[in-house]
Amino acid sequence: MSENESKKVRRDAARERAREAREKQQARRRRNRTLGISGIIVGSLAVIAVVVVVIAGSVQPAGPGPKNMASDGVLLTGQDGKIVPVATKATPDGGTPTPTKQDDSVANITVYSDYMCPYCNQFETSQMSQIEQWVEDGSATLELHPFNLLDRVSLGSKYSTRSAAAAACVANYDPDAFLAYNTSLYENQPSESTRGLTNDKLASLAEAAGATNSKVASCITDQTFAGWVADATNRVMNDPIPNSSLDKVTGTPTVIVNGKQYSGSLTDTDAFATFVEANGGTA
Repeated sequence: MSENESKKVRRDAARERAREAREKQQARRRRNRTLGISGIIVGSLAVIAVVVVVIAGSVQPAGPGPKNMASDGVLLTGQDGKIVPVATKATPDGGTPTPTKQDDSVANITVYSDYMCPYCNQFETSQMSQIEQWVEDGSATLELHPFNLLDRVSLGSKYSTRSAAAAACVANYDPDAFLAYNTSLYENQPSESTRGLTNDKLASLAEAAGATNSKVASCITDQTFAGWVADATNRVMNDPIPNSSLDKVTGTPTVIVNGKQYSGSLTDTDAFATFVEANGGTA
C-alpha cells in the first residue's frame, strides 16, 4: 500500500470514529431530553396532585344541616317563663334553609356571630341578660346564627368553623342546652391569632352546659356539621338576609330587630333597649 493510500485509510477511519462519536452524543442528548421531559411531566403531575389534595382538604363535604336550625339559626322563644328552642327538621343535603316566619307583635332579635369574634363577646356579655329576660316574658324572640367569618385568625385550626359546628351538634342532639352552650363558648372564648380550643374541649364544654346526649361528643370531635357551616357561611356572606333589607352580612356581630340593623354601642344596654323598644315594641 502506498503512503497516499495509507493516509486515506487513516483519514477515513478517523472520519468514521468521529461520525460514531457524533451519533453517540446525539443519542445521549435525545435520551437526556426525553428523561428531562418525563421528569417535568412527573413533577407537574405531582404538583397537580398536591394541589388537588390541598383543595380537597380545604373544601368541607356537603351534607344535611342540623335539626332545629332550619333557618340556619336556632330560634328561641318564651314558654311558661322559660326559654325554649323551636324544633325544626334539618335542611336536607342540597336543600335551602327556611326563613323564620316572624311575629311582628314582639321584638324579633336575630344575631349573626362568630365564636372567635371579640365584639360578639362584648355584645353577648353586655346585652344577653336583658335579652333573655325579654324572651322569658314573651316580649321578644331570639334567633342565633353562628358562622365562620374568622377562620383566618386561628392559625390554620379553623376554630370559627369548629366551634360553630360544635354548636350545631348541640342544636341537633340536645337543643335545650344550646343557649347555655352558646354562653359557655363566649365565656371560654380564645384570643384571636391562637389555635383556639380543641375539639375535645369543645365537647367537654357542651357536656358541662347540659348536652348529655351520648352522640354530641362524637358529633363535635368528628366535625359532622363542618360542611353545613361552610354552606351557611356562604349564604350569609353572599345572599340577602331574610327578614331584613340587608344584602348580606359584612361583619360580626350583625344584630337585627324586626328587620332593622342595630348600629349602636355593643355594650350600652340602655341604647340597645331603646332601639328594641322603638322597633320591636318591648321594653
